[in-house]
Amino acid sequence: MEKIVVVSSTNRPDSNTLKVSKIYQNILKSKNIDAKILDFTRLPENISFGETFGKRSPEYSALIQEYVTQIHKFVFIVPEYNGSFPGILKTFLDSVHPREWANKDVCLVGIADGRAGNLRGMEHLTGIMNYLKMHVYHNKLPISIINKVMDNDGNFSEEQMRACVAQIDGFLEF
Repeated sequence: MEKIVVVSSTNRPDSNTLKVSKIYQNILKSKNIDAKILDFTRLPENISFGETFGKRSPEYSALIQEYVTQIHKFVFIVPEYNGSFPGILKTFLDSVHPREWANKDVCLVGIADGRAGNLRGMEHLTGIMNYLKMHVYHNKLPISIINKVMDNDGNFSEEQMRACVAQIDGFLEF
């Protein structure tokens, strides 16, 4: 069975990013895909200094093995932070050796409170992922005004859900 990791790309507790990650996980599971979430709130607090440049802990090594090394497809849920993507995402990418990312497929979903759905952040991230030799799926979905398309229980509007399912259908054929 194919495995896909949905990356909840912020360490902000109780974030909309995690809610969207769960929606994507459920879409994938409905298509009989083994999908699990890498929740950045689980990353070590000392990731910037303690888990990079050869100082990796056994716990972090196990996390990378489970969520990166053994996986070939990823869905990154990327919130807009200051016109781009969260710094914790760049730190995470930098903490993993580039060979771990090479030739893997990735689907990008941008979310924002505003109108652009983090288009700029997804473009910044695409450049980095191309540098890492990842294959970025062309249908990058910007989800704008997240608080209007998602209810308080973390469910999307019917129209937004259709767009997400269509994106995943295409990504599974990518």
